[in-house]
Amino acid sequence: MTPDKTPIACTADAGFTEWLAASGGSLVVTTYQAGMVLLIGWTGTQLSLLPRHFDKVTGIDVNDGRLAVAARHEIHCFANAPALAHDLLVEAPGRYDALYMPRSTHYTADIHAHDVAFEGETLWVVNTRFCCLARLSQRYTFEPVWKPRFVSEVVPEDRCHLNGLGLKNGKPHTLSALGTTNTPGGWREHKATGGVLIDLASHELVTQGLAMPHSPRWRGDELYVLNSGCGTLLRVDPASGAQTVVCKLPGYLRGLTFVGPYALVGLCKIRESNIFGGLPVQAEGKPLLCGVAVVDLQRGTLAGLFEFTGGVEELFDIRFLPGIRRANLLRPDQPAVREGMTAPQFSYWLRPDKLVKDEA
Repeated sequence: MTPDKTPIACTADAGFTEWLAASGGSLVVTTYQAGMVLLIGWTGTQLSLLPRHFDKVTGIDVNDGRLAVAARHEIHCFANAPALAHDLLVEAPGRYDALYMPRSTHYTADIHAHDVAFEGETLWVVNTRFCCLARLSQRYTFEPVWKPRFVSEVVPEDRCHLNGLGLKNGKPHTLSALGTTNTPGGWREHKATGGVLIDLASHELVTQGLAMPHSPRWRGDELYVLNSGCGTLLRVDPASGAQTVVCKLPGYLRGLTFVGPYALVGLCKIRESNIFGGLPVQAEGKPLLCGVAVVDLQRGTLAGLFEFTGGVEELFDIRFLPGIRRANLLRPDQPAVREGMTAPQFSYWLRPDKLVKDEA
Protein backbone atom coordinates (compact mmCIF):
# COMPACT_ATOMS: atom_id res chain seq x y z
CA MET A 1 0.00 0.00 0.00
CA THR A 2 0.95 3.64 -0.43
CA PRO A 3 1.53 5.83 2.67
CA ASP A 4 -2.12 6.98 2.48
CA LYS A 5 -3.25 3.30 2.50
CA THR A 6 -4.16 3.22 -1.19
CA PRO A 7 -3.62 -0.30 -2.55
CA ILE A 8 -0.92 -0.66 -5.20
CA ALA A 9 -2.11 -2.47 -8.31
CA CYS A 10 0.26 -3.41 -11.12
CA THR A 11 0.59 -5.68 -14.11
CA ALA A 12 3.38 -6.72 -16.46
CA ASP A 13 3.16 -7.90 -20.04
CA ALA A 14 4.98 -10.96 -21.33
CA GLY A 15 7.76 -8.85 -22.80
CA PHE A 16 8.68 -7.27 -19.47
CA THR A 17 8.43 -10.54 -17.55
CA GLU A 18 10.62 -12.36 -20.06
CA TRP A 19 13.13 -9.51 -20.10
CA LEU A 20 13.48 -9.34 -16.31
CA ALA A 21 13.71 -13.13 -16.00
CA ALA A 22 16.56 -13.17 -18.53
CA SER A 23 18.29 -10.01 -17.27
CA GLY A 24 20.01 -11.58 -14.27
CA GLY A 25 19.03 -8.61 -12.10
CA SER A 26 16.21 -6.55 -10.62
CA LEU A 27 15.03 -2.93 -10.42
CA VAL A 28 14.84 -0.08 -7.92
CA VAL A 29 12.17 2.49 -8.79
CA THR A 30 11.17 5.68 -6.97
CA THR A 31 7.66 7.12 -6.93
CA TYR A 32 7.48 10.87 -6.42
CA GLN A 33 3.74 11.20 -5.80
CA ALA A 34 3.22 8.00 -3.81
CA GLY A 35 6.40 8.46 -1.73
CA MET A 36 7.96 5.04 -2.10
CA VAL A 37 11.05 3.14 -3.13
CA LEU A 38 9.89 0.03 -4.97
CA LEU A 39 12.04 -3.07 -5.48
CA ILE A 40 10.91 -5.10 -8.48
CA GLY A 41 12.45 -8.56 -8.35
CA TRP A 42 12.23 -12.07 -9.73
CA THR A 43 11.48 -15.11 -7.56
CA GLY A 44 12.45 -17.65 -10.20
CA THR A 45 8.87 -18.10 -11.33
CA GLN A 46 7.24 -14.67 -11.07
CA LEU A 47 7.75 -10.96 -10.42
CA SER A 48 7.90 -9.60 -6.86
CA LEU A 49 7.24 -6.07 -5.61
CA LEU A 50 8.48 -4.70 -2.28
CA PRO A 51 7.53 -1.11 -1.25
CA ARG A 52 9.37 1.09 1.23
CA HIS A 53 7.93 4.47 2.24
CA PHE A 54 9.93 7.72 2.06
CA ASP A 55 8.56 11.25 1.95
CA LYS A 56 8.68 12.85 -1.54
CA VAL A 57 11.32 10.45 -2.80
CA THR A 58 13.10 11.54 -6.00
CA GLY A 59 16.56 10.63 -7.31
CA ILE A 60 18.46 7.41 -6.62
CA ASP A 61 21.83 5.99 -7.58
CA VAL A 62 23.63 2.69 -7.05
CA ASN A 63 27.38 2.15 -7.02
CA ASP A 64 29.65 -0.53 -5.58
CA GLY A 65 26.98 -2.00 -3.33
CA ARG A 66 25.72 1.42 -2.20
CA LEU A 67 22.31 2.97 -2.75
CA ALA A 68 21.49 6.67 -2.32
CA VAL A 69 17.89 7.86 -2.00
CA ALA A 70 16.86 11.52 -2.07
CA ALA A 71 13.78 12.43 -0.02
CA ARG A 72 12.04 15.66 0.97
CA HIS A 73 14.38 16.78 3.77
CA GLU A 74 17.25 14.30 3.66
CA ILE A 75 19.34 11.98 1.55
CA HIS A 76 19.64 8.42 2.82
CA CYS A 77 22.61 6.19 2.05
CA PHE A 78 22.39 2.40 2.23
CA ALA A 79 24.90 -0.41 1.73
CA ASN A 80 24.21 -3.96 0.65
CA ALA A 81 24.90 -6.58 3.33
CA PRO A 82 24.55 -9.79 1.29
CA ALA A 83 25.73 -12.02 4.15
CA LEU A 84 22.78 -10.82 6.24
CA ALA A 85 20.21 -11.12 3.47
CA HIS A 86 19.82 -14.90 3.62
CA ASP A 87 18.72 -14.88 7.28
CA LEU A 88 16.72 -11.67 7.33
CA LEU A 89 13.50 -13.65 7.66
CA VAL A 90 13.92 -16.43 10.21
CA GLU A 91 10.74 -18.09 8.98
CA ALA A 92 11.79 -17.85 5.29
CA PRO A 93 15.59 -18.07 4.94
CA GLY A 94 16.95 -17.43 1.49
CA ARG A 95 14.06 -15.32 0.26
CA TYR A 96 16.35 -12.34 -0.41
CA ASP A 97 19.79 -12.27 -2.01
CA ALA A 98 20.56 -8.64 -1.14
CA LEU A 99 19.79 -6.45 1.86
CA TYR A 100 20.32 -2.69 1.78
CA MET A 101 20.98 -1.46 5.32
CA PRO A 102 20.90 2.26 6.26
CA ARG A 103 24.37 3.65 6.85
CA SER A 104 23.93 7.43 6.98
CA THR A 105 21.35 10.18 6.58
CA HIS A 106 22.27 13.69 5.49
CA TYR A 107 19.78 16.40 6.42
CA THR A 108 19.44 18.79 3.50
CA ALA A 109 16.17 20.59 4.34
CA ASP A 110 13.77 21.01 1.42
CA ILE A 111 16.25 21.84 -1.35
CA HIS A 112 14.07 20.03 -3.93
CA ALA A 113 16.79 17.46 -4.55
CA HIS A 114 16.37 15.78 -7.93
CA ASP A 115 19.04 13.54 -9.49
CA VAL A 116 21.78 12.14 -7.26
CA ALA A 117 24.94 10.40 -8.43
CA PHE A 118 28.00 8.74 -6.91
CA GLU A 119 31.49 9.69 -8.05
CA GLY A 120 33.73 7.54 -5.92
CA GLU A 121 33.06 8.57 -2.32
CA THR A 122 31.43 11.86 -3.38
CA LEU A 123 27.65 12.04 -3.69
CA TRP A 124 26.47 14.73 -6.09
CA VAL A 125 23.02 16.26 -5.72
CA VAL A 126 21.13 18.35 -8.24
CA ASN A 127 19.83 21.07 -5.94
CA THR A 128 16.80 22.33 -7.83
CA ARG A 129 15.64 24.99 -5.38
CA PHE A 130 19.08 26.67 -5.47
CA CYS A 131 19.75 25.92 -9.19
CA CYS A 132 23.13 24.34 -8.55
CA LEU A 133 25.05 21.09 -8.55
CA ALA A 134 26.07 20.41 -4.96
CA ARG A 135 27.89 17.82 -2.94
CA LEU A 136 27.13 16.65 0.55
CA SER A 137 29.21 17.96 3.44
CA GLN A 138 29.75 16.97 7.05
CA ARG A 139 29.78 20.66 8.00
CA TYR A 140 27.04 22.24 5.89
CA THR A 141 23.59 21.55 4.52
CA PHE A 142 25.24 21.33 1.10
CA GLU A 143 28.24 22.74 -0.78
CA PRO A 144 27.39 24.47 -4.08
CA VAL A 145 30.00 23.52 -6.69
CA TRP A 146 28.53 24.58 -10.05
CA LYS A 147 25.66 26.64 -11.42
CA PRO A 148 24.64 27.60 -14.97
CA ARG A 149 26.13 30.85 -16.21
CA PHE A 150 22.69 32.27 -16.95
CA VAL A 151 21.79 32.02 -13.24
CA SER A 152 23.35 35.03 -11.49
CA GLU A 153 23.38 33.80 -7.88
CA VAL A 154 22.75 30.73 -5.75
CA VAL A 155 19.50 31.58 -3.98
CA PRO A 156 16.41 29.49 -3.10
CA GLU A 157 14.24 30.62 -6.03
CA ASP A 158 14.18 27.70 -8.54
CA ARG A 159 15.03 30.07 -11.36
CA CYS A 160 15.68 27.48 -14.11
CA HIS A 161 14.56 24.17 -12.57
CA LEU A 162 17.92 22.43 -12.87
CA ASN A 163 16.94 18.78 -12.44
CA GLY A 164 19.07 16.14 -14.14
CA LEU A 165 22.70 14.99 -14.10
CA GLY A 166 24.43 12.68 -16.55
CA LEU A 167 27.81 11.14 -15.72
CA LYS A 168 30.30 10.31 -18.47
CA ASN A 169 33.12 7.94 -17.57
CA GLY A 170 31.97 8.20 -13.97
CA LYS A 171 32.22 12.00 -13.72
CA PRO A 172 29.55 14.74 -13.83
CA HIS A 173 29.24 15.92 -17.41
CA THR A 174 25.77 17.01 -18.58
CA LEU A 175 22.86 18.67 -16.79
CA SER A 176 19.27 19.30 -17.77
CA ALA A 177 17.15 22.35 -16.94
CA LEU A 178 13.63 23.37 -17.85
CA GLY A 179 14.70 26.85 -18.90
CA THR A 180 17.54 29.36 -19.15
CA THR A 181 15.72 31.91 -17.01
CA ASN A 182 17.12 33.95 -14.12
CA THR A 183 13.95 34.93 -12.25
CA PRO A 184 12.04 33.02 -9.56
CA GLY A 185 10.06 30.27 -11.30
CA GLY A 186 10.75 31.95 -14.66
CA TRP A 187 11.05 28.61 -16.48
CA ARG A 188 7.32 27.94 -16.14
CA GLU A 189 6.25 30.39 -18.86
CA HIS A 190 8.02 28.47 -21.64
CA LYS A 191 8.01 24.98 -20.16
CA ALA A 192 6.94 23.30 -23.44
CA THR A 193 9.91 24.63 -25.45
CA GLY A 194 12.47 26.12 -23.05
CA GLY A 195 14.30 22.99 -21.87
CA VAL A 196 18.04 22.61 -22.38
CA LEU A 197 21.04 20.35 -21.83
CA ILE A 198 24.17 22.03 -20.49
CA ASP A 199 27.80 20.93 -20.71
CA LEU A 200 29.23 21.21 -17.20
CA ALA A 201 32.82 22.01 -18.20
CA SER A 202 32.14 24.61 -20.91
CA HIS A 203 28.76 25.90 -19.64
CA GLU A 204 27.59 25.80 -23.27
CA LEU A 205 24.14 24.56 -24.27
CA VAL A 206 24.39 21.08 -25.80
CA THR A 207 20.85 21.25 -27.18
CA GLN A 208 17.71 23.28 -26.57
CA GLY A 209 14.02 23.55 -27.43
CA LEU A 210 13.06 20.63 -25.19
CA ALA A 211 9.78 20.11 -23.34
CA MET A 212 10.59 19.66 -19.65
CA PRO A 213 13.65 17.38 -20.13
CA HIS A 214 14.71 14.89 -17.45
CA SER A 215 17.32 12.22 -16.85
CA PRO A 216 20.25 13.01 -19.17
CA ARG A 217 22.30 9.83 -19.38
CA TRP A 218 25.45 8.76 -21.19
CA ARG A 219 25.75 5.27 -22.70
CA GLY A 220 29.37 5.09 -23.70
CA ASP A 221 29.83 8.03 -26.07
CA GLU A 222 26.09 8.32 -26.77
CA LEU A 223 24.02 10.96 -24.98
CA TYR A 224 20.33 10.36 -24.27
CA VAL A 225 17.65 12.42 -22.55
CA LEU A 226 13.94 12.16 -21.88
CA ASN A 227 11.98 14.87 -23.66
CA SER A 228 9.39 14.36 -20.98
CA GLY A 229 6.70 16.77 -22.12
CA CYS A 230 6.62 15.13 -25.56
CA GLY A 231 6.83 11.55 -24.29
CA THR A 232 9.97 10.80 -26.30
CA LEU A 233 13.34 9.24 -25.63
CA LEU A 234 15.96 11.25 -27.54
CA ARG A 235 19.49 10.54 -28.67
CA VAL A 236 21.44 13.82 -28.81
CA ASP A 237 24.56 14.49 -30.88
CA PRO A 238 26.83 16.20 -28.31
CA ALA A 239 28.75 18.00 -31.07
CA SER A 240 25.86 19.45 -33.09
CA GLY A 241 22.97 19.23 -30.64
CA ALA A 242 20.90 17.34 -33.22
CA GLN A 243 18.05 15.36 -31.66
CA THR A 244 16.90 11.94 -32.85
CA VAL A 245 13.72 10.35 -31.52
CA VAL A 246 14.48 6.79 -30.45
CA CYS A 247 11.01 5.92 -29.22
CA LYS A 248 7.73 7.61 -28.34
CA LEU A 249 5.96 6.33 -25.23
CA PRO A 250 2.49 6.87 -23.68
CA GLY A 251 3.48 8.96 -20.67
CA TYR A 252 5.29 11.94 -19.21
CA LEU A 253 8.79 10.50 -18.89
CA ARG A 254 11.11 10.50 -15.85
CA GLY A 255 13.86 8.06 -14.98
CA LEU A 256 16.27 6.44 -17.45
CA THR A 257 18.93 3.74 -17.23
CA PHE A 258 20.49 1.22 -19.61
CA VAL A 259 20.85 -2.53 -19.46
CA GLY A 260 22.74 -3.96 -22.42
CA PRO A 261 20.87 -3.04 -25.64
CA TYR A 262 17.82 -1.86 -23.70
CA ALA A 263 16.76 1.41 -22.08
CA LEU A 264 14.48 1.39 -19.05
CA VAL A 265 12.22 4.45 -19.05
CA GLY A 266 9.82 5.65 -16.36
CA LEU A 267 6.33 6.69 -17.45
CA CYS A 268 4.04 9.03 -15.50
CA LYS A 269 0.50 10.24 -15.71
CA ILE A 270 0.19 14.03 -15.68
CA ARG A 271 -1.34 15.80 -12.74
CA GLU A 272 -3.78 18.52 -13.76
CA SER A 273 -1.94 21.62 -12.59
CA ASN A 274 -0.38 24.83 -13.81
CA ILE A 275 2.98 23.06 -13.99
CA PHE A 276 2.06 20.16 -16.27
CA GLY A 277 -0.89 21.59 -18.21
CA GLY A 278 -0.49 22.35 -21.92
CA LEU A 279 2.35 19.96 -22.73
CA PRO A 280 2.42 18.23 -26.14
CA VAL A 281 2.05 14.73 -24.68
CA GLN A 282 -1.13 15.85 -22.92
CA ALA A 283 -2.52 17.78 -25.88
CA GLU A 284 -2.57 14.61 -27.99
CA GLY A 285 -5.51 13.42 -25.92
CA LYS A 286 -4.30 9.82 -25.60
CA PRO A 287 -4.41 7.98 -22.24
CA LEU A 288 -1.12 8.22 -20.37
CA LEU A 289 0.31 5.34 -18.38
CA CYS A 290 2.48 4.99 -15.28
CA GLY A 291 5.12 2.29 -15.24
CA VAL A 292 8.47 1.11 -16.54
CA ALA A 293 9.02 0.64 -20.26
CA VAL A 294 11.73 -1.59 -21.71
CA VAL A 295 12.87 -0.02 -24.99
CA ASP A 296 14.90 -1.90 -27.61
CA LEU A 297 17.48 0.74 -28.56
CA GLN A 298 18.41 -0.95 -31.83
CA ARG A 299 14.85 -1.13 -33.12
CA GLY A 300 13.40 1.86 -31.27
CA THR A 301 10.46 -0.24 -30.14
CA LEU A 302 8.72 -1.09 -26.88
CA ALA A 303 9.93 -4.52 -25.77
CA GLY A 304 8.01 -4.76 -22.50
CA LEU A 305 5.92 -2.81 -20.01
CA PHE A 306 5.42 -2.95 -16.26
CA GLU A 307 2.34 -0.83 -15.51
CA PHE A 308 0.91 0.57 -12.29
CA THR A 309 -2.88 0.47 -12.57
CA GLY A 310 -3.62 1.75 -9.07
CA GLY A 311 -1.96 3.64 -6.21
CA VAL A 312 1.00 4.99 -8.21
CA GLU A 313 0.74 7.69 -10.87
CA GLU A 314 4.24 9.20 -11.09
CA LEU A 315 7.70 7.69 -11.16
CA PHE A 316 10.93 9.63 -10.78
CA ASP A 317 13.97 7.40 -11.21
CA ILE A 318 15.07 3.86 -12.08
CA ARG A 319 18.20 1.81 -11.44
CA PHE A 320 19.13 -1.75 -12.36
CA LEU A 321 20.71 -4.09 -9.79
CA PRO A 322 22.87 -6.55 -11.75
CA GLY A 323 23.26 -9.99 -10.23
CA ILE A 324 20.58 -9.31 -7.60
CA ARG A 325 17.30 -11.11 -8.15
CA ARG A 326 15.29 -10.19 -5.07
CA ALA A 327 16.53 -7.37 -2.85
CA ASN A 328 15.21 -5.98 0.41
CA LEU A 329 15.77 -2.53 1.88
CA LEU A 330 15.37 -1.61 5.54
CA ARG A 331 14.16 1.82 6.52
CA PRO A 332 16.10 3.45 9.39
CA ASP A 333 13.14 2.98 11.74
CA GLN A 334 12.68 -0.77 11.18
CA PRO A 335 13.64 -2.92 14.21
CA ALA A 336 15.84 -5.26 12.16
CA VAL A 337 18.27 -2.37 11.58
CA ARG A 338 19.27 -2.55 15.25
CA GLU A 339 19.94 -6.29 15.02
CA GLY A 340 22.07 -6.47 11.88
CA MET A 341 25.78 -5.70 12.19
CA THR A 342 28.48 -5.70 9.53
CA ALA A 343 32.23 -5.19 9.46
CA PRO A 344 34.82 -5.75 6.72
CA GLN A 345 35.61 -9.20 8.11
CA PHE A 346 32.15 -10.45 9.19
CA SER A 347 28.41 -9.92 9.50
CA TYR A 348 26.13 -10.89 12.38
CA TRP A 349 22.50 -10.86 13.36
CA LEU A 350 22.46 -9.86 17.05
CA ARG A 351 19.00 -11.13 17.81
CA PRO A 352 17.77 -11.06 21.42
CA ASP A 353 17.27 -14.83 21.69
CA LYS A 354 20.87 -15.48 20.61
CA LEU A 355 22.65 -12.97 22.88
CA VAL A 356 24.60 -14.02 25.95
CA LYS A 357 23.21 -12.15 28.96
CA ASP A 358 25.50 -9.77 30.78
CA GLU A 359 25.60 -10.92 34.42
CA ALA A 360 27.49 -7.88 35.72
